[in-house]
Amino acid sequence: MTPKPLVRKANFYETDQMGIIHHSNYIRWFEEARVDFMEQIGYGFEKAVQMGIDNALTGLSCEYKSMVRFGDVVEIQAVITELKNARMSVSYEVRDLKTGVLCATGKTSHCFIDSKKMRPVSLKKAIPELYALFESTIL
Repeated sequence: MTPKPLVRKANFYETDQMGIIHHSNYIRWFEEARVDFMEQIGYGFEKAVQMGIDNALTGLSCEYKSMVRFGDVVEIQAVITELKNARMSVSYEVRDLKTGVLCATGKTSHCFIDSKKMRPVSLKKAIPELYALFESTIL
């Protein structure tokens, strides 16, 4: 199962002086897509947090390919590309919805942690059903 891309309109407040979406917003968009991804697979981010598991960001990268301007509508596809007991990597593609032009690609790396002990934890042991859902999305 591959969740559908998140579709969103670029807001004016996200632009820089040139009227182009500021680079820092792509990182926020990745997070929005990741949260939406979890909702689509039926296990919202809040549910994992309520069960005492959080995922800490350990790394991120973004490559800008084409400009996004105020009012453009983009789709952001999040895909889990690596899943281990205590780690996960997610890749992203941001595309112009109308033209299909690739605007940006990115990757985030995460570590699952016990939110009370603040230590890495095996997601496979802590929440096996979420691990299985994540695993089912990997192509």
